[in-house]
Amino acid sequence: MTATEKKQLMATACKVRMGVIEGTHGAKAGHPGGSLSAADLFTYLYFKELNIDPQVPKWEERDRFVLSKGHTAPGLYAALANRGFFPVEDLPTLRHIDSYLQGHPNMNTVPGVDMSTGSLGQGISAACGMALAAKHQGKACRVYTLLGDGEIQEGQVWEAMMFAHHYKLDNLCAVIDNNGLQIDGRIDDVMSPYPITDKLRAFGWNVVEIDGHNFDQMETAFAQARGTKGVPTAIVMKTLKGKGVSYMEGQAGWHGKAPNDEEYNIAMDELRAQLAEVEAM
Repeated sequence: MTATEKKQLMATACKVRMGVIEGTHGAKAGHPGGSLSAADLFTYLYFKELNIDPQVPKWEERDRFVLSKGHTAPGLYAALANRGFFPVEDLPTLRHIDSYLQGHPNMNTVPGVDMSTGSLGQGISAACGMALAAKHQGKACRVYTLLGDGEIQEGQVWEAMMFAHHYKLDNLCAVIDNNGLQIDGRIDDVMSPYPITDKLRAFGWNVVEIDGHNFDQMETAFAQARGTKGVPTAIVMKTLKGKGVSYMEGQAGWHGKAPNDEEYNIAMDELRAQLAEVEAM
């Protein structure tokens, strides 16, 4: 990755984070914490990795992305909007009665959304079905899915992991956002999924561990995923919940709470300063 490409990704990630704050503030509800921890991943996927066309959202040969942790829709919407699937100006309508941007992604109303999600644990099963269908149809497209580390406490996730290995879904890449926090607190206090990587390897997956805020590591991990044959790949990315907004970072309380007007202004000022710093590099 060139320095220019990395700078562009860093700047876009700032804009995606701004979109998260715009959306949750406008809704007076939503999930900013996990959206912010995954903002770099959303940015890398939609601006570097995925083979997609915003002008033809239903292009049959496109790569697919399933947001298994569907409550972090504000992050996905912000990435889609900045990528050109719909206007950025629509982000503050999140969760409004007449808005197409509801609290969980709806594939029937939101351009660029490949699967409606919300019930935790079910998204990866849908992604497995998409990957298996692509193989049966001889399509070259790949399928990506993002799960939360609290979400993988769900038993259905591990049934899907077993399914993906059994059917040799090497066109499937599952990313786990390991920010260590869920709505009730620390994941290892609520129901520890650790050691995550050992469990995934025991289920027959190729596993890569990365810093989820490092674009160079993402590039290497996704290249490895594309090059791995015969088994699916899981990328376990260590992240910081609320990344980019000082008072949200590492705080479980910001899992599902919207910023008020004062908090909105603080967050936006911080993110604008980060964007200006990146642009000055």
